[in-house]
This record gives sequence, structure tokens and C-alpha cells, in this order.
Amino acid sequence: MTVAPAITALVLAGTRPGKPDPVAVAGGVSHKALLPIDGVPMVVRVVNALQAVPAITRIVVCLEDPTILDGILPPEVQVVPSRAEGPSASVLDSLARFGTPLLVTTADNALLQPEWVEELLHKSASQTDIAVGVATQASIQQSVPQTKRTYIRLTDMVFSGCNLFYFKTSVSARVADLWRSVEKNRKHPLRVAWTLGLGILLRAVMGRLSTQALYARIYALTSARAELLPLSDGRAAVDVDKEADIILAQKLAPALKLEYGH
Repeated sequence: MTVAPAITALVLAGTRPGKPDPVAVAGGVSHKALLPIDGVPMVVRVVNALQAVPAITRIVVCLEDPTILDGILPPEVQVVPSRAEGPSASVLDSLARFGTPLLVTTADNALLQPEWVEELLHKSASQTDIAVGVATQASIQQSVPQTKRTYIRLTDMVFSGCNLFYFKTSVSARVADLWRSVEKNRKHPLRVAWTLGLGILLRAVMGRLSTQALYARIYALTSARAELLPLSDGRAAVDVDKEADIILAQKLAPALKLEYGH
């Protein structure tokens, strides 16, 4: 009998330096992670969902000033400072410190349900190094037709991200390193094109990129086998990164609590 490895979950709760986060401002809180949805701060909602997943044995929350969360989270949750360079650097730090498998999500993933996490953990292919939870356009429009999400269009799938990343093996750290390179050069499109390859970007822009071609490019750059895993519930794509999302999350949260029995 194979024993499943214990999983560390990392919750990214920091904010970029500079202008205040518009969601925090709209909610009247100092940090977006503290915004209450259905009466519970978003970061607490995310931690509660992760604690209900048996495979997750350690939860780490990172943000720029850990004292912001003093007395808010359960004592067994570890709080560490985030890296100023951005979320990819914080993920790389956690991969170096805690190893794999590492599940990564964000504090604004306020509707997160244990069942969605379980689906990502258990349905990813055995040979996958990194699995990314996504929701297809069809599932989102069926579950939350009133929401406006940003979609990525491949030839065989149109989807939105769910802020769920499962770094299954040590090789997956190379994907985080690639992410850091792209993040560092996000204001320099030509550098990003050089990193990822102009051909792959042109195919993506023209709508001619398939999932298999994307996987092949990631493998060529990192030797990691990636997988986009569509989750069955389109509500998994609803995070809170603008004012309209606050209203939508407040509307959806009570129904999800009843549906999943939390």
C-alpha cells in the first residue's frame, strides 16, 4: 500500500508595494486578506477550507508583515514574511524550505472549498509535475453566469484560472523559476517573448495554441510535465480582485456553506 505524501499548503496573502489595494480600500480594511466575506476574513475562510483537507498537514500564510495576522489565524498556522519581488519568489522560498508536494493558493480565493482542492490533488495525472486548477468558460457560465472573468483561449480549451497550483515534484520548482522570470519582466514584453519564445506567444495571441503545445513548451523550458486540470465547479474561478467580486462573493458564500455542509 502506497502512503500518500503529506502536503504543505501555502497561502499568498501579501500585497505589492505602492498604491493601496482597491479591494482593501473598498472594504475598509488595511489588507485585502482581512476583508470579511459572509462575516469571515478571506484569509481565514481559505485556511478553514485547507484545514478540512486530510492530505494537507501544514498550512503556511505569507505576507509582507506577519504581525498583521496576529490573533486572527489558528495557532498551528505558520505565518512567514513574503518576498518583495512578488508571489513567484515567495513560492520559490517555500519550495526550498518545505519541499514538495506544495499546494499554493491565494488569500483572495475566498470561496475555496475542500472539495475543489481534493479534486485537484486526486485527479491530476500520476506523471504530472505541476497541476493547475482551472475552470472552463462553459462551467463558469453555467455556475456563475453573472460574473466577468478573464479567459485564456487555447484551441481546445477556454478557461479561467482558479488560483490553485499543485507543485507535485521537485522538478516543478523550475516552473516557479520561469514564473519569476516572467514576473520580473512583466513590464518588458520583449524580454517575456525572449524567455517564453516568440513563436509560442504569437500562437497564443492568434488563438492557435493548444494545451499540448503549451505543455511541450513548458517541458522544453523546465523539464516539468504540466497539466491544466478543469475543476467541475465553475465557482472555483471566482476570486476577489475587484469591487464587483466582493458583491458576488458575498452572494455566493452562504449557498456554498450550505451546499458543502461547512
